[in-house]
Amino acid sequence: MKLKELLQKGPFFLDGGMGTLLQERGLKPGEAPEKWGMTHPDVITDIQRSYYEAGTDMVLTNTFGVHPLRYSLSECEEMVRTAIGCADKARKAIADGKERFVALDIGPCGRLLKPLGSLDFEEAVQGFAEVVRLGVKYGADCVFIETMNDGAEARAALLAAKENSDLPVLVSCAYGADGKLMTGGTPESVVAMLESLGADAVGVNCSLGPDALAPIVERYLAAASIPVLMKPNAGLPQEKDGKTVYNVGPEEFSADIVPLIEKGLRIIGGCCGTTPDFIRAVKNASAGRVPPAVEKKEKTIIASRGHAIELGKDPVIIGERINPTGKKRLRKALEEGDMAYVLNEAIVQEEHGAEVLDVNVGTPGVDEPALLEQAVQELQAVTDLPLQLDTSDPEAMRRALRVYNGKALINSVNGKQEVMDAIFPLVKKYGGAVVALTLDEDGIPGTAEGRLAIAEKILKEAAKYGIGPKDILFDTLTMTVSTDGNAAKVTLDALKMIREKTGCGTVLGVSNVSFGLPVREVLGSVFLTLALERGLSGAIMNPLNERMMGAMISFRTLTGRDENCAAYIQYANDLPAMQAVTPAAGATGGAKETEAKGLRRAVVKGLCKEAANLTRTALEEGRDSLDLVKEEIIPALDEVGQGFEAKKIFLPQLMMSAEAAEAAVAEIKKKAANQDAQASKGIVVLATVKGDIHDIGKNIVKLLLENYGFTVADLGKDVPPETVLEAVERLHAPICGLSALMTTTVPAMAETVKLVHEKAPWCKVMVGGAVLTEEYAREIGADGYGKDAMASVRLAERYMQEQA
Repeated sequence: MKLKELLQKGPFFLDGGMGTLLQERGLKPGEAPEKWGMTHPDVITDIQRSYYEAGTDMVLTNTFGVHPLRYSLSECEEMVRTAIGCADKARKAIADGKERFVALDIGPCGRLLKPLGSLDFEEAVQGFAEVVRLGVKYGADCVFIETMNDGAEARAALLAAKENSDLPVLVSCAYGADGKLMTGGTPESVVAMLESLGADAVGVNCSLGPDALAPIVERYLAAASIPVLMKPNAGLPQEKDGKTVYNVGPEEFSADIVPLIEKGLRIIGGCCGTTPDFIRAVKNASAGRVPPAVEKKEKTIIASRGHAIELGKDPVIIGERINPTGKKRLRKALEEGDMAYVLNEAIVQEEHGAEVLDVNVGTPGVDEPALLEQAVQELQAVTDLPLQLDTSDPEAMRRALRVYNGKALINSVNGKQEVMDAIFPLVKKYGGAVVALTLDEDGIPGTAEGRLAIAEKILKEAAKYGIGPKDILFDTLTMTVSTDGNAAKVTLDALKMIREKTGCGTVLGVSNVSFGLPVREVLGSVFLTLALERGLSGAIMNPLNERMMGAMISFRTLTGRDENCAAYIQYANDLPAMQAVTPAAGATGGAKETEAKGLRRAVVKGLCKEAANLTRTALEEGRDSLDLVKEEIIPALDEVGQGFEAKKIFLPQLMMSAEAAEAAVAEIKKKAANQDAQASKGIVVLATVKGDIHDIGKNIVKLLLENYGFTVADLGKDVPPETVLEAVERLHAPICGLSALMTTTVPAMAETVKLVHEKAPWCKVMVGGAVLTEEYAREIGADGYGKDAMASVRLAERYMQEQA
């Protein structure tokens, strides 16, 4: 039976932890497992053989840390060749005739992708591609991408695997206790993105034990139409006699996992702290249990980095204001490369209730492919709303889809063969739901039946690419009633007919119906209501238009979609302010935009260029730099920090706000008008401990500490304890921060904490990282545990207050 068939059938068993066992067999703190494996291949083979003997169907190669960012290509090749050879030797050692598999293991590259980090998306893809090609060359049976805590990086690795092999690809992400990835991804948004990109299985691993990961697995099962996997830790880590141990044994581990098989879990393994005994226990306890068949979820889902939306359940508002048609100010901004204006349009629409943003930058004189790619990248940094990519240029669509971190709404395809030939391959490769216009080579039919016929033709063509009806939404094309009195009726009849005959969702740009007529919003709001009544899934409209928003919210309230009329009451409360700012259709401006000019708001929203420009202007007008820091920048950071602590906003916004604050402070430093504004709260020595190259968390902490006024001495990654001590003593630093991602490097952290405390007793040591807990931090002697970047800032502030 082929591997994909076995994954579909389940239960299918993976291996357990490798790092823990390597430490027992001689791997020293700080040593890289993949490098150590080069000189100890027999140990690697022996561990993998023990997993096969315990019932594992597929082991992962000892290549978790292999990446061109860390090793030369020749070193990568030797490591992959050796690792696959070890795994192959292990399976051949068991001569029972059963088919077993070897997966090329790919872990995070250790750097955060743009816009939150510095690594370019294409650079990330190419790095993973090198490893994938080596895996194919040396005979891996599939690619296993694991421990991803950033959806963009998971996407880069998956894209690299699909572009460079025909192997099955499994993708597993590492979630925090809040059920989100470090960069904010939810199970639903991650599943939507990875499934649409062609993953063969998705799931979760590391970070938590099976009981804590079970709710996340259940959300995966509810969202996914492909097999779901689970590879939890053996509970939480603890320190015992200088060693890292875990608090869950094989029987408890098994008891937490087996019930999930009956809910659909079909690919099972273990991560940190698990051994062959854990796999054996789960396999024995699950004997005779068969997961139910994988259920195809016929839902139309689009997603951003951390936000999934179902189209067809409740009507959604697609903001139309990032489209230069009829908007002189936006067109001018696009021509001048004024992206700050575009970003502000996005934020204003989000504040007024948009749930999806249409993005169209096509205007004469611009390089549309380059500009749309740039707009998508920058918009994703300041808003988490899903985007509708709106262009008729296939190259622009390709570039935008490639960098879009989620599952996009693609606007659009139509019944012309040339257009379908250009767009459907992009939908197939990059994923997405696509808006289909009911027109073809003969134009726009004048009857509802004619538009239905085009819709059926489009569905038939899409099926050739494996694109199902759930990912097609039809636009029956709104025409103006000023030139054809029957136009609106035909559009509405076609909408209803297509909805009923095909079951597909529908989208309309509702503003066009009133073009050329006075008091346009009256006609538009009634047209919208009629369309909603006929089953409209998404309205492309101006969320700043009070009448249009009133029609949408009233419809939701009157059709039982507004619990306790809460949205309607909120709308009524906001109405006076909206009436004061509502612009005419197609116009720009308003009070919200005026408010947007405040520095504090620019920092909160993460608008870097605007924050810098406003700071520069304020300084030129004589504003005191210290006042800017105390009255604008720090309050803005506190607002975002408090929102983060209350889980109302998430890491990406926290980071972008810090970036905006950094841009503002940079202007103040240029001016150098007030030394007090630059006074440091204290020195913090930061390092990722010896043996660990994953410094994303450390870099985020650095960014926030600097913005809160601390001076940071960043020692980088893979830092020996002696180097950390030297910096602490040389700077007489009152605070030292240490981070680690890998279980195998936690002993190096404990060693560093001990050394600093012995030689520099004045220094407080705070620690953090995916494998740590507060209890474990205490056990290794740390003074404090930062569960996230904001918590680390609070710890640093507390330490300085205590020493004052």
